[in-house]
Amino acid sequence: MTTANFESLKAGDTIDGPAFAVSRESIRLFCDASLDYNPLHLDDNYMKGDFGKTNFGGIIMHGMNNFGLISRMLTDWALPAGAIHRRLETRWLKPVKPGDTIRPAGTVKAKQISAKSRWVLVDVAVQNQRGETVAAGEAMLEFPPNAKAG
Repeated sequence: MTTANFESLKAGDTIDGPAFAVSRESIRLFCDASLDYNPLHLDDNYMKGDFGKTNFGGIIMHGMNNFGLISRMLTDWALPAGAIHRRLETRWLKPVKPGDTIRPAGTVKAKQISAKSRWVLVDVAVQNQRGETVAAGEAMLEFPPNAKAG
């Protein structure tokens, strides 16, 4: 992540988030934090079956964990500048399994100044260690007057 003020941000600027190693333990901890104990995330025997035309071949990580990693990346980038992460929309594209390492990234898409604030639109994605996009979407951040992105 590079340091920039709102004025110097431009389409194509990138934001890199931290890598996250997915394990059975991290999946279980997310189950505990979210109170979501769906067998998709915990039961290998359950996951041996087919789900329509899909067979995951084992337990999968919660899609919301991708959402959390993207939110962390955006907050780490914007909050030091006084900016606020206002909106995030994502689509889950591929399952994430224990043993995968995933990393969120963002690309500034556009910026706009309104009567009361300044806005930055960011394309976001999470990729695994094979370079496959497992989640993608769009975020909007609000930069107050004279805020800087760090």
